[in-house]
Formats: sequence, C-alpha cells, structure tokens
Amino acid sequence: MLDKLDFIVDKYQDLNKKLSDPKIINDTKQFQKHVKEHAEIEPIVTKYREYKEVIEQLKEAKQMLQENLEDEFKEMVKIEITDLTKREEQLIEELKILLVPKDPNDDKNVIVEIRAGAGGDEAGIFAGDLFRMYSRYAERQRWKIDLMSCNNQGVGGFKEVIFMVKGNGAYSKLKYESGVHRVQRVPATESGGRIHTSTATVAVLPEADDIDIEINQNDVRVDVYRSSGNGGQSVNTTDSAVRLTHEPTGIVVACQDEKSQLKNKEKAFKILKARIYDKMLQEQNAEIAQARKSQVGSGDRSAKIRTYNFPQGRITDHRINKTVYKLEGFLDGEINEMLDALITTDQAEKLKNIK
Repeated sequence: MLDKLDFIVDKYQDLNKKLSDPKIINDTKQFQKHVKEHAEIEPIVTKYREYKEVIEQLKEAKQMLQENLEDEFKEMVKIEITDLTKREEQLIEELKILLVPKDPNDDKNVIVEIRAGAGGDEAGIFAGDLFRMYSRYAERQRWKIDLMSCNNQGVGGFKEVIFMVKGNGAYSKLKYESGVHRVQRVPATESGGRIHTSTATVAVLPEADDIDIEINQNDVRVDVYRSSGNGGQSVNTTDSAVRLTHEPTGIVVACQDEKSQLKNKEKAFKILKARIYDKMLQEQNAEIAQARKSQVGSGDRSAKIRTYNFPQGRITDHRINKTVYKLEGFLDGEINEMLDALITTDQAEKLKNIK
C-alpha cells in the first residue's frame, strides 16, 4: 500500500508541473483532464502526508522513551505514543478507503433506458412504473429529468423510454440499476386474480463528453423521416424525426419526440455517444472481469437484479440478498436504502483487494 501511495505522490508532483506548463494550459482538453486527475488524488496525498507526520512523531516519541526521563514525563510520552498509535491505525483505514478505485464516471449525468421485457402490456406498464420511480427519486435528489425518447403503448406505460438525469453524482448512485427488473402482481387486466410475472430491462449509461469520446461524423449515417404516433401538429407533416446509424459499431438511435429536427438530432447524438462510450466501458470491464469479482456492478445487463413482489409488499435485490418491505414508498422514489446497501457492499468488496 505504501508503494502505491508513494507512486501517487510522485504522480501528484508531476501533475503540478504539467498544470503550470504553458503548452498544456493552452490545450483545453489536456488541461481539463489533468485538473480533474489532480483534484481526484489531492485528498489521498494530503492524508498520506498526515500519516507520514504521525509516523515521524511516533518515532521521535519512542526514541525519547529510551532516554533517562523523570517518571511523570515518561508517563506523558507513553500517553502520546498510545494516542499516535491509534491515529496511525485510523489513518491507515482512511487511506484504504481513499485508495478504493473511484469510478471516473461517478460524477456524470446519466442516460437511462427502460424497455418492456416479457409480459406483454403488463411489462410496458411496469416500465412506466420504473420511469416514475426514477423520476421521483431524481426529484428528491433535486436532479433534473430530460425526456429524450419514448415509445408509448396503448394501455399506458412504455415499450421503451429514454431519459437523461442531470445532477452531481447521478451515475455513482444509479449505475447499480442496470439489469432485469421483475414484477410479480395481479395485472389490472386480469379478471381471474392470478399473479403474473413480467420484466423490464434498465440500462444506465454515463453521459459521454468530448474528453471521453470523439465520434467521426463520417462514420454516422443520418436519416430523417416523418414522425409517427402522438406528437401534435408536426406528426406526419414534417421530416422532423432523426435516425442515426454508427456504422463501425452498428448502433442505431432514433429520436422523434421534438418538433424540431435539429433538437431530435442533438438528443440522438447524446444517446449515440453514451451508447458507444458504454460499449467501450463494457469491453474494458470484460477484460478485467477477474479483477472485479464484486457481484454488485453495472456489468451484466441480462442478469435479473431485483424482484418487486406486490402480494407480499416486498422488494428483493438478488445481488446482495437484501429485502425491504415498503413497496409503495420504493416505487415513489424512496430507493436510497437499497442504493446505499449496494454502494457499501461494492466498496467492501473493493477494500478486500487493497494491501
């Protein structure tokens, strides 16, 4: 651990030099990247310097104890050694927590994609329930929701809904929501009172900015067409809908909710960037999967992560085997207890790897 900390101090000093280099100052992207990195490791460097000071004070106190001291003074030195030893142990634990690898995307806005899965109309209604749950949670966090694309179904709910959550630390909280959500309840359309099981998939993508990823415009095919469905006067009258196809990856994004073709294109590019960036992250995570043994992650989108059981009024997260019995409040956005438990478990797993 100390070797790792010495390396971080060297890196911090190197960054200090770079941030005063005129060439880097004039390169906005490079400068922003180094400023961000500098800010991330500064708390570690500050804490490590405090640790080294305590170690030095402890060494001096132990040396003093070897000298011919009066009994009263010797007792004072012993008390100081006890206090410094406790502080040393405390600082080691604090440094371990600071050394837990920080997800570089944690502070970012997110794009959330919810799609109805198995279960027909009931799956679409459940997708709508999840959209409301995240919207209410965002309101409680004083975050902003920006609806980017939606495909309504006739009986309420969505076949697909895509929205952006704008707020500090949005990804750090919501990244654990990616996966298959399952609901068990009696649908409103069920006359026999039988419990049905339906699913919806959630994908949480960090918003990609220009520093993270740059898309070559020549790699993107842009098609415009007339929007369809609910949307007011512009529907079927203007070519306002936009479809983007990123040819190297085959990723396709369509947006038609705005009356303006320009706004639809802008939203589609944000979604496209996020999906390409997410694809890149998934590939990186696959390469280091052995190093990331934590069962709490944002990796496997096909994994069933949570069950919402209406008859029993419970929500169970299968990754950490945690159940809470406040279904109504949970679906109204009171999901902090579950998210905090997921974060704590994830951090505990990562702490095991720090030596």
